[in-house]
Formats: sequence, structure tokens, C-alpha cells
Amino acid sequence: MLAQVYSGAVYGVDAYSVEIEVNAGYGDPSVVIVGLPDTAVKESKDRVHTAIVNSGFKPHVGRTTVNLAPANVKKEGPVFDLPIAIGMLATQDEISAEALNHFSIVGELALSGEVRRVKGVLPIAIQAKKEGRHGIIVPFDNAEEAAVVDGLDVYPVRTLRQTADFMAGRLAQSPCKIDLCNVCDSLNDYEEDYADVKGQEQAKRAIEVAVTGGHNILMIGPPGTGKTMLAKRIPSILPEMLLEEALETTKIHSIAGTLKPHHALITRRTFRSPHHTISDAGLLGGGAHPVPGEVSLAHRGVLFLDEFPEFHRNVLEVLRQPLEDGVVTISRAAGSMTFPCQFMLVAAMNPCPCGYFGDSKRECRCTSNQVRNYRNRISGPLLDRIDIHIEVPAIRYQDLASLEKGESSELIRARIISGRKIQQERFKEMRKIHCNASMGARQVQKYCRLCSETHDYLKMVITELNFSARAYDRILKVSRTIADLDNSEEIQTQHVSEAIQYRMMDRQSWI
Repeated sequence: MLAQVYSGAVYGVDAYSVEIEVNAGYGDPSVVIVGLPDTAVKESKDRVHTAIVNSGFKPHVGRTTVNLAPANVKKEGPVFDLPIAIGMLATQDEISAEALNHFSIVGELALSGEVRRVKGVLPIAIQAKKEGRHGIIVPFDNAEEAAVVDGLDVYPVRTLRQTADFMAGRLAQSPCKIDLCNVCDSLNDYEEDYADVKGQEQAKRAIEVAVTGGHNILMIGPPGTGKTMLAKRIPSILPEMLLEEALETTKIHSIAGTLKPHHALITRRTFRSPHHTISDAGLLGGGAHPVPGEVSLAHRGVLFLDEFPEFHRNVLEVLRQPLEDGVVTISRAAGSMTFPCQFMLVAAMNPCPCGYFGDSKRECRCTSNQVRNYRNRISGPLLDRIDIHIEVPAIRYQDLASLEKGESSELIRARIISGRKIQQERFKEMRKIHCNASMGARQVQKYCRLCSETHDYLKMVITELNFSARAYDRILKVSRTIADLDNSEEIQTQHVSEAIQYRMMDRQSWI
């Protein structure tokens, strides 16, 4: 007897439908799985057989053939355990063939028959809705994740026996429902707040400008000046995520397996801080079966690279293309996968190996060659892609001892949202540009025009400091953001002057 069960698998950040055909025939008792299965899928025949027996069912005595279609795409992981088991039970008339047509099924099976959570349920659920399925059967721990898909009934199951009884009509079960409004409200509170930061007003101003325009930022200063503290609070001043952005981010974390059980949706801006020993595959993504890397896990959020020069040179250099394009493409022999990675890069570094170059109170122990070599670990092309370079000096004692709290994240975010609204109106007819940092050459020429006085001033500075062409574009973009914060349609000299102050790594005294 032949049974057909529908499931799904993930390729990149999207899913595709997988049709599982199970045929129970005559011959020696064996289970054969075809359709380009990987090792985990091949091993599922032993898990499924044992789970069926321990769930109180009798397995088929004879040859069972399982085909995973489309047969030309490699199938990976244990996601097909539950649908294969349901298909086997359907060949023995435990479940009607008609009931199988309405559902997509995913889940890993334990030997006891328990259904375990799997990766990538959200994109599979989205694909099931596109395919016109009435519902999807998922592990209990994945139910909230799949339930964010509107118009699709999600049925969580704990065991194989429960799944079979539900599909056979012997067990009534209500679909899982969630209230997205309540989910968003409960997950938008941040413990970190800029009110806790003492001093560093110039650094906080630079961060405000960076967040408003979506600019990348590099903080330079000796140890203990609060660079990490400043960076960790950036998500608290980022605008709230739209539902579309939350779904994009949740899909990536679902595929990577970093989404917590019973977590419906990621509504907080992500903050990723990988260690400087990370490999290029860990940062960009990759592996035998490519999975998203840190740049994609930071999508719509913040990627913080502390001890910036300590990262391997090849790791830093692979950042250049994702910073420009907002996507990363991983090519393997079997094909190419593209993951989104629109993030704000926040980097921090010491001014020298010992950390005290230029400090007025502590003596630097580094030679000039050591300082130069340390800074040269960051290439010029990569530095040019970071719009803002800001010094974070040692904190004064009076600031540390002060009982006054700094400006709260809520107040800073209100100004940032106001500046973002100006940009949204400016770029409302452009699909790929949402903030000033994303402007291309044509948009810079159109929206960053300068009056003659400001133009002469910028020309003098560019000539004297020998800035690159890319640095010139960055200055104009940052100037546009500063003008937006001032609610000024025209970029004025003071806006350009402040933007130039944020290019300290381009000045001769810092090279």
C-alpha cells in the first residue's frame, strides 16, 4: 500500500515542500530511504521503527520503501522522523489517506515515541501556508514559533501516539493560538539603559548619530572607559521592529537553532558579540551544510566586535562585502545560499597594544612600530566602510562620583525615531534604501547638496587631511544624518564639521 505525507525542509532562509512517499510491499523486512538523504535521515529508519513499536503499534513485516521528493535535492536532519512514521502507519490503515492531504508534518522522534523540537519550523510553516495546507503538525516546543503564521492552524504534539490518534480522528485537539500584540509588548523591555552611563557625552552623541542614520561606528579608547557598556545599550535606543523585520529575524534564528523553546517571535533588536577567535565561517556562516553566521544572526540588530584588531585579518576582510550589500552568499559544490545580514557594526579597540597610547595619566609602553602595526591590522578599505570613528577617553572622577543619572534611553530613542521618520519620508519610494547609511552615489548627490560656503570648507578639509573618496561620501552621509537630527533640510557647516570629527582614524596623527 502507498501513502503520501507532506513535510518541508529549509534551503537558505526559505523552505520548500517535501513529499514523502511510503510504500509497504513484500520481501525481507527492511526499510529503504531514497531521495538524497544525509546520514541523519538514513538513521531515521531505526528511530522510527523503535518509536512505532514503543508507541504500541505493529510495524510492517516486509520491505518498506520511503522516497523523499524532490529526489534531486539533498535532505538533511531529523525533521522527517515524524512524517515518515505517520506514513508507515498510514500504509497499515491506522490513518486514512485523505487526512494526510491537509497537513504538513515535521518533528524528530525519540526511541520512546516522544516528539522532539527541530530547527526551521517557522519557514516551513510559511511554506505550508503557501502550498495551501489547512494546518501543520509540529513538536510541542515549536508550537508558538509556527503559530505566528496567520491563517494556518498549528497543532502541537508530544508523542507519536498522540499524532496518530489525532489524524485518525480518535483524539480532538484545538490549534495553538497566540496574540502577537501581547508577545511584542512583553518582549520590548530592556534592562540596560543609557541613564546608567556616567560621562562620555561625546561618545553617546556619536552613537545617537550612528543609530539615527544606520551608520557603523568604531570606538577607540583605553581599557575601562565604558566602550562595551556603551555598545550593549545600543539596542535600547533602536526603533522597535516591524512585524516584517521580526519575522525575518525569527526565521534566521529558527534555522540556526538559536530560538528558545516556546518563543514565538523575536521582537527585540538582536545584539551579537562574538569572541575575537571566531573563524570566517563562524562569522559569515558556512559548514558542510551552510547555516547562518554571526552577521546573519545580527540581522536588523547590532554586531559588536570588541578588541577589533585582535580578530584574524582574513575574518575582518570578509566583512567588507556584507557591509556593502546587506547579504552574504555562501557557495558550495551543491549550490549557493544567500542569507540576509543588514546589521549595524559596532567595533571597539584600544589605541595601542598596551591600551594607554595618548593617555595623560598612564605611560604607554609600546614602541611607535608596535602602535603602527597594531592599527594596521585594520585595513583601509574596512575602515572606510565604518562611517564614524570616535574616541572614548578615560572618565573623570567627578563624573564617576556624580549621583546624577545620565539621559535615559527613552529620551534618546525619541530623537532617533524623529530622525528616522524624516529618512522614511525621504526614501519612501525606494525599496532598498531605508536610512542615510544605505544611500548610493546617486542619492548622495541628490540629498547631500552643500551651499558654496560649506562646500569650500569641506574641500579644504578633504585636501588637507587627504581623505579617500569613500571617506568623502561617508562624511556627507553622516552630515545628512546630523542635519536630520537638527530637523534641518539644508546641510550646514556645523553639520559637516561634526561629521569630520567622527573620522579620527583618517587623520595623520592617528595613522
